[in-house]
Amino acid sequence: MNWRRLVVPGIAAFVTFWLLIGLGVWQLHRLKWKEGILAAIHQAEISAPIPLPAHPTPFEKVSIAGQWIPGKAALYGDEVHDSPNGPVPGGELIMPLRRPDGQVVLVDLGWVPKQIPVPLAEPEGLTEAVGYVHAPVTPGWFAGTDDPKRGLYYTLDPQKIGAFMGLQVAPYMLIAMGELPPPGSMAPQPAQSLPTPPNNHYEYALTWFGFALVLVFEFFFFARKRLLDS
Repeated sequence: MNWRRLVVPGIAAFVTFWLLIGLGVWQLHRLKWKEGILAAIHQAEISAPIPLPAHPTPFEKVSIAGQWIPGKAALYGDEVHDSPNGPVPGGELIMPLRRPDGQVVLVDLGWVPKQIPVPLAEPEGLTEAVGYVHAPVTPGWFAGTDDPKRGLYYTLDPQKIGAFMGLQVAPYMLIAMGELPPPGSMAPQPAQSLPTPPNNHYEYALTWFGFALVLVFEFFFFARKRLLDS
């Protein structure tokens, strides 16, 4: 009988169809999970910072207390910002903060319109830095070449930056958060929000469900043609 010629393709199409449906449902579950993470990040942004935990994540707004180590600074990256007077080159100003327990944390204070690192005249005594932690970054193929003698870096690696400062530092960076300085100011421009992971799971779910629908139509026309040609 002609329909027997469709048994093997039909079984394959049936298994593939439910596999695609399963992937779509999985993405919907991932969507709900990701929305929970984004809601927690938003809540952290509008809430007061928490003391730096033992195992910080990049999705928490944390605070650390300590004293700035004078005379030491580095500049990360070479980002260009627009201004009323045209493009302005600059980078992220990094300074070390020594905590009461002796641990040194490198703090990215924000973008400054400078091409060489100049330490800020931070107040002496115990102070507080607020922001989020950033894990070390592995140099990419197209990363610039670091120039430690000038204090210029193109890879956010706290251990490497700290070593050239003559300091043993924490294995992460603190990205400072705060209010933006007035336009035209030479002060650092700190981060305005916590990092957020991408949330494309709805589009992924539609893609898998779409593939399942296409498979149904493709198998229908395939089966029709095979039966008519027999």
